[in-house]
Amino acid sequence: MSVSNTEEWSSKKKILVVLAHPDDPEFFCGGTLAHWVKCGHEVHYCLITNGNKGSDDPEMTPDKLSKLREVEQRKAADVIGVGDIINLGYDDGMLIADLKIRKDVVRVIRKVKPDILVSCDPLNFFPNENYINHPDHRTAGQIALDAVFPASGNRMFFPELITDEGLGPHSVEEVWLSLTAQPNFIMDITGTFEIKLKALHEHKSQIGEPEAFDKRMRTTRRTKGSTEEDPVYEETFKRIVFRK
Repeated sequence: MSVSNTEEWSSKKKILVVLAHPDDPEFFCGGTLAHWVKCGHEVHYCLITNGNKGSDDPEMTPDKLSKLREVEQRKAADVIGVGDIINLGYDDGMLIADLKIRKDVVRVIRKVKPDILVSCDPLNFFPNENYINHPDHRTAGQIALDAVFPASGNRMFFPELITDEGLGPHSVEEVWLSLTAQPNFIMDITGTFEIKLKALHEHKSQIGEPEAFDKRMRTTRRTKGSTEEDPVYEETFKRIVFRK
């Protein structure tokens, strides 16, 4: 497995992150995204749901929560250095990998024309012994993969996107799957971990008490073998590089 913070890209890349919820980009790969922005790459977000069920507050409503989380995501993206956020607006917790949503994501891919697409692993049901992966995470990964291949790059799929919207086929160079049980690439994010943490602080509705959150993040995200005094932080991916 490669361990690096150098992808050996010889040119600046356009990167599209397709994930389920507001806060997923920062939680899953915020350090990597911040690193890419610092390197001059262009990062876009596509969030499939509005996050309108992510609260245990009895006074919270789905409509109020979705609006709050949209604001939180905008602030977090600003910390990372991401300008463009596309919100598809589906209800949290209800995702199904059907043709309608696949077409929506194909539309985004053809509009943004990314070189690199980032999503999450649809096969990862059990990230650890204390957690069952949210079904939206897995479904978002499935939707993203189905949109990438074969649909986004083949004019036979959703031809109305060409005739009605002028969106011709587009094929990505690579797919990076975060939250994976089968990593083949490790990004050393020690240099951008504090940016990731600062961005996550903007998701106030999700993280709870900030000091306790920071302590948990610094402990659980620290690489095995590194110390509190000299920590190393990593994010892992299943990286798929398509043949040219």
